[in-house]
Amino acid sequence: MASAELQGKYQKLAQEYSKLRAQNQVLKKGVVDEQASSAALKEQLKMKDQSLRKLQQEMDSLTFRNLQLAKRVELLQDELALSEPRGKKNKKSGESSSQLSQEQKSVFDEDLQKKIEENERLHIQFFEADEHHRHVEAELRSRLATLETEAAQHQAVIDGLTRKYMETIEKLQNDKAKLEVKSQTLEKEAKECRLRTEECQLQLKNLHEDLSGRLEESLSIINEKVPFNDTKCHLYNALNVPLHNRRHQLKMRDIAGQALAFVQDLVPALLNFHTYTEQRIQIFPVDSAIDAISPLNQKFSQYLHENASYVRPLEEGMLHLFESITEDTVTVLETTVKLKMFSDHLTSYVRFLRKILPYQLKSLEEECDSSLCTPALRARNLELSQDVKRMTAVFEKLQTYVTLLALPSTEPDGLLRTNYTSVLTNVGAALHGFHDVMKDISKHYSQKASIEHELPTATQKLVTTNDCILSSAVTLTNGAGKIASFFGNNVDYFIASLSYGPKTASGFISPLSAECMLQYKKKAAAYMKSLRTPLAESVPYGEAVANRRVLLSSTESREGLAQQVQQSLEKISKLEQEKEHWMLEAQLAKIKLEKENQRIADKLRSTSSAQLPGLAQENATVPTASSQEEAAAKVPTEPVQHTSLVGMLTRMPDSEAPDVESREDLIKSHYMARIAELTSQLQLADSKSVHFYAECRALSKRLALAEKSKETLTEEMRLASQNISRLQDELMTTKRSYEDQLSMMSDHLCSMNETLSKQREEIDTLKMSSKGNSKKTRNR
Repeated sequence: MASAELQGKYQKLAQEYSKLRAQNQVLKKGVVDEQASSAALKEQLKMKDQSLRKLQQEMDSLTFRNLQLAKRVELLQDELALSEPRGKKNKKSGESSSQLSQEQKSVFDEDLQKKIEENERLHIQFFEADEHHRHVEAELRSRLATLETEAAQHQAVIDGLTRKYMETIEKLQNDKAKLEVKSQTLEKEAKECRLRTEECQLQLKNLHEDLSGRLEESLSIINEKVPFNDTKCHLYNALNVPLHNRRHQLKMRDIAGQALAFVQDLVPALLNFHTYTEQRIQIFPVDSAIDAISPLNQKFSQYLHENASYVRPLEEGMLHLFESITEDTVTVLETTVKLKMFSDHLTSYVRFLRKILPYQLKSLEEECDSSLCTPALRARNLELSQDVKRMTAVFEKLQTYVTLLALPSTEPDGLLRTNYTSVLTNVGAALHGFHDVMKDISKHYSQKASIEHELPTATQKLVTTNDCILSSAVTLTNGAGKIASFFGNNVDYFIASLSYGPKTASGFISPLSAECMLQYKKKAAAYMKSLRTPLAESVPYGEAVANRRVLLSSTESREGLAQQVQQSLEKISKLEQEKEHWMLEAQLAKIKLEKENQRIADKLRSTSSAQLPGLAQENATVPTASSQEEAAAKVPTEPVQHTSLVGMLTRMPDSEAPDVESREDLIKSHYMARIAELTSQLQLADSKSVHFYAECRALSKRLALAEKSKETLTEEMRLASQNISRLQDELMTTKRSYEDQLSMMSDHLCSMNETLSKQREEIDTLKMSSKGNSKKTRNR
């Protein structure tokens, strides 16, 4: 693939280079011509400048001469004016002198007349020369401007070509570097492939020895142990289930899917072609909305209106054929029963074409007989009639061969196996003929439509209908070309796949035996699937014994933990009960304290009115209270201990007990510490149990992953053993392909070096010529 891409790429580069070289030659010639024309124009301009200078000099001399003559004429006029009165005075005195003056005057008049005429002639020449000079100067200036613009354009083209050549050179140099790197990598890969080839050859030798030994052993076992061989009888051999080739089935399903897609593209085009033909009959040569069409065209339109019932079943038949080819079946001509359905639908469509063919020919003749038909249009109608006949003949030929291909699935003796190749080849030829016919129809109909559009009576509806028919014909041409090329590319595979079946090469004897074989294949597949069902997982004996010990130790520890948890729960329940009891006691004590405080406050209010009696009474009661305290101090104090489930509490006698608040705080702190201790023990037990559960779950997951990896490794080993034989063949082919690629790349590199050198030389010449042109243009 890489060599093909490189070859295509360099072919494109060579084509572009040849185009640019031809353009360069043309541009060179144009530049040379322009240079020659510019030189000639320069010479002409120089000569015109010289003639202009001469004319200017003559003009100056003539103006100077005219001034002299004008002065002389003035002098003569003055002398004449002076001589006239003198002549009157001396008229009488000298007739001789008058005669002399008269002669001189006539001489002067003649001389003056000649000078005036010469002056007038010179003025006219000067004016004409000036006008001619201006005209020539304007032409030369305009031509000079055009030549300068053309020179600038040529210079821009040369600069663009120079840039393009430089970019091409850089691109080729980059490609050369890439190809060198790629050649080095390919050489490395070739070395690696040689090493792998040697290793595979050794493996192949070992495998050959192993397989030859196994073959001998198998042959001996077969000769000794197999009492019955069912391959001798063809009737029984046809019932044997062939080896399942999944690649072949997938390839056949892919080919059938492509054929279905092509037919699905072809069917709408056929529908549009027939439908728009029906619309055209209603419009031309007589519009049905204005006048009634002929009975022939009415019948033809009625038949064309039924085209969908003949065309759409083709798509349905191909769809059923595609659905019948699955991965689990065996696809040969004897098993493709749905091909008969497609053949029947194609036969019905061919009958439809035969039915409408005479009406279509008569309709074209009717168009030729109409007054609107020109000779060119009549010629196109005759060509279309011949194309329609060829189209019907091609479909009949295709239907015949498809019917022959459908015979093995219905009639066993309808088509011999030796004729399969010729039938498939003829199908491909018929498809190519269909493509050629559709190309001719598209060509002739486009010419016919262009002629009809030029008619004065052509309506917009006719133009639109002709365009629709032409587009449907082009779609049919493209679809026919795709189907023909598709079938031509796969006909070798179709011919090779016909031997896919029983190994005795006799094939399937009859469709009934093929159907029985497919049933046996399904039963065999179900049996193999039942054999492949995995058994229940078992544990080895040594591992089971070790796991049993761990399980026993874990169950013992679990029972101990359960007992501890139960005891902790019981203690917690008792602590909750005591907590509620002491909370009630605390509430009662709080109520008593509030009552006592209320009583003291009431007593203080009642005694506030009588302070003196109260003070006397207090003084009297103080000695009694002090005496009681002394008596109580004499009694020995002994602490009292209270025990419960919560712990031990030491309480002093009531005589030395602290106040109510301190006692409540002590009890509360004791119970809170005990509850915290119990909750910590319970959390520790819970965490240990969760840890053990998580560890057991992780071990079970690891075990499942190990089993899965074991299965994948066994599958990979099986696939590797299957790929060994395939790799051995591929190594030889890759080795040859790499050698061919290296040789081709070396040739390409040599050719690229030559082209690069040539392009550099041409670019140097172009640079020199462009520099010369730029200098000439600057000088000009």
